[in-house]
Amino acid sequence: MRVVPTEFPGLLVVEPRVFRDDRGFFLETWSREAFRGAGLDVDFVQDNHGHSRTSGVLRGFHLQRPPMAQAKLVWVPRGAVLDLALDLRRGSPTYGQVFRQELNAQNQLRLFLPRGFAHAYLTLEPDTDFCYKVDAPYAPELEEGIRWDDPDLDCRWPVAEPVLSEKDRQHGLLRDFETPFVFGQE
Repeated sequence: MRVVPTEFPGLLVVEPRVFRDDRGFFLETWSREAFRGAGLDVDFVQDNHGHSRTSGVLRGFHLQRPPMAQAKLVWVPRGAVLDLALDLRRGSPTYGQVFRQELNAQNQLRLFLPRGFAHAYLTLEPDTDFCYKVDAPYAPELEEGIRWDDPDLDCRWPVAEPVLSEKDRQHGLLRDFETPFVFGQE
């Protein structure tokens, strides 16, 4: 496993070691020892798996407020997504900025998002599976979101009319969001 820092402090791209041959491939999807060896001591408590039947499905931006804020490790075992992470940590050099990364079944990349990021993704292929580990359980009463098409964000979505849930249509703008997150206190 190779952990690649990004320009967003704490946000990491994880490149698993993939063993390929004419039969297919093998890789470790998660290794506590490898993560600890890379300086990430994360205690994941829940795994989630989402499936989208069509391309153009957009989910997010989602987050949970403390005390149930979540760090996430996300990846795509089938299909492809454009994955976006929005830094909501007050005092961060990348506060209010968006990180973009394609995750797909071919590149097998993972993205580690520390607490303090809102998360969204857009499916780029039909029948896409999206998996993620979180270090705190889902708490619906602490869930919030930021609009996918917030004009103050540099999202550059490759679709004008994504498939959205009603809940995701109702999210507010970043300028109206009072962040509970402070850089360095994740």
